[in-house]
Amino acid sequence: MDLSQLRMFKTVAEQGSIARASEILHCVPSNITNRIKLLEAEMGVSLFIRKGRGLIITPSGKILLEYASKILSYCQEARRALEPSSEPAGILRIGAIESAATGRLPMVLSKFHQNYPAVRVEFSTGTWQQLVIDVADHKLDGAVIATKNDHPNITYVNVHKESLVLIASPYAGKISSPQDLKGKSIYMWPHGCPYRQALEHWMNQHQVTFDIIDIASYGTILGCVSCGSGVSLVPAGFFEQFKGASNISGYTFSELLPVQNYFIRNSIIESHYARNAFETLLRAELNEARHSYHCI
Repeated sequence: MDLSQLRMFKTVAEQGSIARASEILHCVPSNITNRIKLLEAEMGVSLFIRKGRGLIITPSGKILLEYASKILSYCQEARRALEPSSEPAGILRIGAIESAATGRLPMVLSKFHQNYPAVRVEFSTGTWQQLVIDVADHKLDGAVIATKNDHPNITYVNVHKESLVLIASPYAGKISSPQDLKGKSIYMWPHGCPYRQALEHWMNQHQVTFDIIDIASYGTILGCVSCGSGVSLVPAGFFEQFKGASNISGYTFSELLPVQNYFIRNSIIESHYARNAFETLLRAELNEARHSYHCI
């Protein structure tokens, strides 16, 4: 069974005549007759009953006609979706590290849904290592991460430089230098996090001893800091999202340079209109967010 057979079958069913179907399909009647017989043999049922010079569809034929109509409709929809001039449609699977998912992606996802309602976004979070694997294995169409590790099947696109903010409870006192962090608990994501690496580099530069407590959850980190038990270094987008709703103060330092964020995609898949539209919107929105950010 192939699409041309289904198309012939559907046309014959609609016209009730092989002769009329041959005119519409620009195909000789004998070819249509043979293809219908092959389809009947494959399905193991009769699809038409001859009546006079016409054909009447059988009950089995009616069942097949329902499925054939759906299949041909989906194929037509798929062709439209793959046309460069078409609006993006279908399923788009996007992933992100938690900091981007919490701080920057909500506004992008909301705007993308408004602009492209025919696209159904499936969104998930994960570590940057897992996200790279999932994009390379075609489990995700794209992802936002904050570190670059060359992979033969991954394209890295610069989308945003994320400023860094040191957060602490107001009860922790003013923090004006890394020396002020002596004796304080520091809550950070485990090793491999680029924001943690930035903090470690800064503290080591100033020869300040420190103790980091590993917590793989920004929600938990925020809770620990807001209750006054320690400090953390977070992306500016995360701080902006929660500074009004949490008991935290933010401090920026010129030595803590912004961290580059990337949108990654599988380099083998070039034509993916929904993914390309998402990437374009992501770059535009995050670039605008970068210019609107002011130091504290």
